[in-house]
Amino acid sequence: MKNQQVLLTGVTGFLGAHTAIQLLNKGYEVIGTLRNRDRISSIKEVIGQHTDHLDKLHFAVADLNDASIWNDLAKGVDFIQHVASPFPTTLPKNEDELIVPAKNGTLNILSAAVDNNVKRVVMTSSLAAIAYGRQNKEPNKILTESDWTDISRESDLTPYYKSKTIAEKAAWDFIRQDASSLELVTVCPGAILGPVIEKDYGTSAEIVVALMNGSYPALPKIGFDLVDVRSVADLLILAMESPDATGNRYIAATGYLTLKAVALILKDHFPGHKIPTAEFPNFITRMLAQFRPELKPVLLEMVRRKTDISKAQRELGWKPIPVKEAVIACANSLLELQIVKNNGKT
Repeated sequence: MKNQQVLLTGVTGFLGAHTAIQLLNKGYEVIGTLRNRDRISSIKEVIGQHTDHLDKLHFAVADLNDASIWNDLAKGVDFIQHVASPFPTTLPKNEDELIVPAKNGTLNILSAAVDNNVKRVVMTSSLAAIAYGRQNKEPNKILTESDWTDISRESDLTPYYKSKTIAEKAAWDFIRQDASSLELVTVCPGAILGPVIEKDYGTSAEIVVALMNGSYPALPKIGFDLVDVRSVADLLILAMESPDATGNRYIAATGYLTLKAVALILKDHFPGHKIPTAEFPNFITRMLAQFRPELKPVLLEMVRRKTDISKAQRELGWKPIPVKEAVIACANSLLELQIVKNNGKT
């Protein structure tokens, strides 16, 4: 097992770095890809604080759109963990800025895997590829891994959700048409919290940052299926190692919390911070979104999307960290890294 090699895309990301740490600690050799060579020394230092196996970590600069480089990187590799995906901090003017690299990158990686006899690709998709494009269609339906986001229903979508759906569908279409023995598993996380390990942190952690630094005067009535980043990394590895996982999708979520419930957990554990718990009426949230388009994704979360999160636990023996612990671990790490100061400002 010590000689098994994993090609991990997006090693500098929140989930990518945690996955690298767990792979290294299990004895795998890891080739982590990143877009910018300047990030190598900083991410190596961060990962080195959480593993004694830094000698097994290697780096490669690669772009998702560059088909030729993936063929070289997949040589001699046993598994590919495809974690990287374009995630915007602001909404792009053209949705193809997200869709094209997400889809092409996935297909480039799968083609390289086939050409190099890679055993299995585990792709990090998203709950965004399962639960959206519904627009009041069957509001009480409990969604499972057999459900797909309907990308024709634009009013219940964002460009990011669309890109995740298109990329994952393209992956399954590729596998259906492929005559090789390549195996595919996809993992679909909800909003990812848990410990931030560097100042360049994941987008989902913004939920906790905004609550702790006083950004919200009051809270929109929204909620999320949440999961700890360490649990997602654990599930990605279970999906890679488990013989029964091949050909499956797995939702990675531990439980649903409203923004108010997250705020109450933080208020209880961090009494020195002024954390808002009052909620806006929905009409105010909708009105604000008219003037601030970046709030449009928030409106989609005013409807609860019920999901059955039991499949990964039932089939793979996944034991995720409780959501309350994920919230507190995220907040503690933000304070330790001084992303949020003890007085509540950033």
